Amino acid sequence: MERVKKIEIITNTLELGKVLDILEKIGVSGYTIVKDVTGKGDRGEVLDDLETEALTNGYVLSVCTEEQEHELVEAIRPLLKKYGGVCLVSDAKWIEH
Repeated sequence: MERVKKIEIITNTLELGKVLDILEKIGVSGYTIVKDVTGKGDRGEVLDDLETEALTNGYVLSVCTEEQEHELVEAIRPLLKKYGGVCLVSDAKWIEH
């Protein structure tokens, strides 16, 4: 198994393209996106009752190296500050197959 950093990002669907651009720039080539994410946070409850993708949230799951982690955090922080969202980084192990 290989030690990696698990990256979880929740952001407005409109900003998903910017998040993916950041991942690509840093060299993180793989990710999974889950659209229409709802929940509750410090900005209140997020509902998906407006029937428009533009106002929903998306969840991005990926992994990166420890070196990429630092660059990713610095690049994503201004985006989260401006538009809101969450970025979680945790230790994980990648099962090679």
